Amino acid sequence: MNHVQTLILASSSPRRKELLEDLRISFEVSSSNVDESFDASLFPEEIVMDLAKRKAESIVSDKKNSYVVGADTIVYYKGNVLGKPQSKGQAYSMLKQLSGSTHSVYTGVAIVSNGHCSAFYEKTDVLFWNLTDEEINNYVDTGEPFDKAGAYGIQGVGRTLVKRIAGDYYTVVGLPVSRLIRELKAVGFTIPF
Repeated sequence: MNHVQTLILASSSPRRKELLEDLRISFEVSSSNVDESFDASLFPEEIVMDLAKRKAESIVSDKKNSYVVGADTIVYYKGNVLGKPQSKGQAYSMLKQLSGSTHSVYTGVAIVSNGHCSAFYEKTDVLFWNLTDEEINNYVDTGEPFDKAGAYGIQGVGRTLVKRIAGDYYTVVGLPVSRLIRELKAVGFTIPF
C-alpha cells in the first residue's frame, strides 16, 4: 500500500529552503510565526530544540502522512545567546565580541508527524579571524548580518570572517541536512536515495 507522504518545512528561511531543494526532495513551505522568546536559563541545545518544536507544532497539517520540519539556530558565546541584531550598532558589537575567538552554533530540528514529535540538535564550533574595526564595519554595511543569529552568514560574505570550523557546516547555515535525512528515515519518511 503506497501512502503519499508530504514534507513541510516550517520556515521562511531562504537558506533552509535552498538546502532542501538541493536534495531534490519535494516539499512545501509553510512559515511559522511563533514567539521566539526563550528561557535564558536553559542550555543552548534545549533552547533550539524547544523553538524548533514550537515552529513545527504551529503548522497544523490536515494531510495524513505529513512530516513537518521546524528548525532554529542560535550562536552561543561565553554563556550568552547571540540572536539576530536589530541595528548596525548591535551587529558591530556582536562581531567585535566574536573576533579572534571561538563560538558555538547550535541548530535544533523537530519533526512532527502523525501526532508525534522527535527533536535533535547539532553543534558546530566556529573560529573567527581577528577582525579589524574596518572589516567589521564593511561587513555590517553589506546588510547581511541582519536576519542572522550572531550577525553573520557563513554561506555569504560572512565566510570571509571564518578561520575554521569544527563540526557540520550546514549546522551553521541553519539545517544539518545529513542528520535530518537520517532522522526523517527513522520516523518513517521515505527518502528517494
